[in-house]
Amino acid sequence: MFEDLKPHLQDLRKRLIISVVVLILSFGICFNFWGVIFDWVAAPINSALENESIKAHLAALTILENIFVALKVAFFAALVISMPVIFWQFWLFIAPGLYKHEKKIVLPFVAFASVMFLSGVFFAYYIVLPVVIENVLLFGSDKFEGSLSAENYVMFFTRLVIGFGIAFELPVLSYFLAKVGLITDASLKNFFKYAVVIIFVIAAIITPPDVLSQVFLAIPLIGLYGLSIIIARFVNPAPKDIDDDAPNTDESNISPSAQNT
Repeated sequence: MFEDLKPHLQDLRKRLIISVVVLILSFGICFNFWGVIFDWVAAPINSALENESIKAHLAALTILENIFVALKVAFFAALVISMPVIFWQFWLFIAPGLYKHEKKIVLPFVAFASVMFLSGVFFAYYIVLPVVIENVLLFGSDKFEGSLSAENYVMFFTRLVIGFGIAFELPVLSYFLAKVGLITDASLKNFFKYAVVIIFVIAAIITPPDVLSQVFLAIPLIGLYGLSIIIARFVNPAPKDIDDDAPNTDESNISPSAQNT
């Protein structure tokens, strides 16, 4: 059994190594520009801090915090940049198990997965973050003022933005599950009420611990679930119920002799 799995494990190892190497190289490049990247990362909170009701500012609260901020910002940027390569390696890993005509969609898959991930990132950055940050900072602003940890903010930012990027891959995942016959549009519809609960649980896990962030993630996820139903309908539609079309043979199959008895 192990001998059968060995080629697949070796291929998986190869794909992981390539992904990690690309991530490390991207990190090295991004670290040289961490200051520029940090300005982009900090833009939403700096915009919120312009509100006169918020009496706070970003600061490095420990001796090594500025170094940790640079490392985390560079890693965040490297991860985003490396995602197309990671998707590509994932595809190359599963490609041997696909039919020839299915392998032809490699470029659409990588493009679709990359676009959906970046859509989640930019949705979080331009739509969610400004609203969440300002409302969180305004809460109790008349009672508190002081310095905000730059490292804590970067972690908050990264968790929220990457969480949205991953969440926006739901239609891509649905495509593959439908392609292999594990789901249909009907099964997704039947599972919808449970999916809503699961979505809110996932939103609570991958977003910072505030209700506003969770709601902002859950709502588009529910919309993406609806998109997944449409995708599954085209890829693997549920078989139509043919019971209504079948003739009623309850009486026609009864012989005259049986009816007389």
